[in-house]
Amino acid sequence: MAEKKRIINISGKRKRAIARATLREGKGKIRINGQLLDSFDNEMIKMRVMEPLIIAEDLGKKIDFDINVYGGGWQGQTEASRLVIAKGLLEWSKDNNLKRKFLDYDRHLIIQDVRFKETRKPGDSKARARRQKSYR
Repeated sequence: MAEKKRIINISGKRKRAIARATLREGKGKIRINGQLLDSFDNEMIKMRVMEPLIIAEDLGKKIDFDINVYGGGWQGQTEASRLVIAKGLLEWSKDNNLKRKFLDYDRHLIIQDVRFKETRKPGDSKARARRQKSYR
């Protein structure tokens, strides 16, 4: 009987962006919406997504990440993707030392940021500002 390969599914959110990832044993490839991370033009996106892998050192070179992210803007999607990668690495390794490293670097690598855009209020106004009254 063939040995069973290890697969982990994980999800994470940031603002309106939702990222879902599948982790498999592999050579360290990262695909976001079917596109390899190396083919992205924006260097900031690459660096933000690579942060958990740099902190985890050699662990990321043994795992392939297939990430599907939708909703929100490019920055929210980037943050959701790095959250998913960090949570996946923690579940893969089960190492408390790695968790401590992530927490020391940035708390939002493993804990979702709960802030959302405030909803608009009724009566032709913005989220916080009320409509001004005119007395004349």
